[in-house]
Amino acid sequence: MIETPYLLFLGDAPDMLAAKVAQGIKDWRPENAVGQFRMEGCKADMKLTDMTLAEAKAAGAKTLVIGVANRGGVISAAWKKVLIQALEEGFDLASGLHNLLRDEADLKAFAEATGRQLHDVRIPSVKYPIANGEKRTGKRCLAVGTDCSVGKMYTALCMDREMQKRGLKSSFRATGQTGILITGEGVPLDAVIADFMAGSIEWLTPDNDADHWDMIEGQGSLFHVSYSGVTMALIHGGQPDALILCHEPTREHMRGLPGYKLPSLTALRDMALELAKVANPACEVVGISVNTQHMSEEDARSYMKGVEDEMGLPTVDPYRHGAERLVDALVALG
Repeated sequence: MIETPYLLFLGDAPDMLAAKVAQGIKDWRPENAVGQFRMEGCKADMKLTDMTLAEAKAAGAKTLVIGVANRGGVISAAWKKVLIQALEEGFDLASGLHNLLRDEADLKAFAEATGRQLHDVRIPSVKYPIANGEKRTGKRCLAVGTDCSVGKMYTALCMDREMQKRGLKSSFRATGQTGILITGEGVPLDAVIADFMAGSIEWLTPDNDADHWDMIEGQGSLFHVSYSGVTMALIHGGQPDALILCHEPTREHMRGLPGYKLPSLTALRDMALELAKVANPACEVVGISVNTQHMSEEDARSYMKGVEDEMGLPTVDPYRHGAERLVDALVALG
């Protein structure tokens, strides 16, 4: 088990999106976030107290969590200096990067010498099956996006929270490092061997009560040439009964791909639904989640009304305004 509370390491993150792991922990498990550690040049800020390692230790922090998800998931030499110092100061380390802590000989040596733990949450701990496509009992909702990092996890978490508030049966199913660090369990999907990705989602969302909903955390985007594979695995392995379309309207291009524009919500609806019907012909698109964090309240409301009028689907920012209408749409499916 990863010991809490955490000191969130933001490193030299170039923007807030790069620190989405830290953001997710801060927003959904604030009681576990003692403070933040930022290096020179860091442009991310969780609005937590900036602390030195010594200050965080005195405040009770037990684990330094790498809260940055950079492209390729690598540990830089500059980061490593801080990580080694943290081990020497008595911190455990936790990371969801592809570059595993345990594969770094010096980090492993310092951890052994200091008696500290290295937690790599992006390592599959289960021997997942190959997907068989067999229909499972219970219901499933999947968030799909026009791009990466547009709010798919927040949408699923918000909907799960609203379901729980109403006394309905629901489980949030984490499929990435941030969700796993928030909930303590899940499937690190992008670290699963390709042949077993869809099977891992079948394993994650097994047979359940007929009125139970799995809220599946989305990953990647069908339109993102770097990460479309994980989305396909979620669509076919998840066999969703309902899709929620997720979008961030202020973005100028796909995340990390300046030459690619975001698709329209209509294009996302048509492509995602057609693919979802391969595994579940009864699947429906039931709502739209818009990430309006960079918009004024007036602009956000106006934009969402326009989308709703055009698409004919309930359109909300579930984190800013609540997920009630999206959950209403699920309940209406029966």
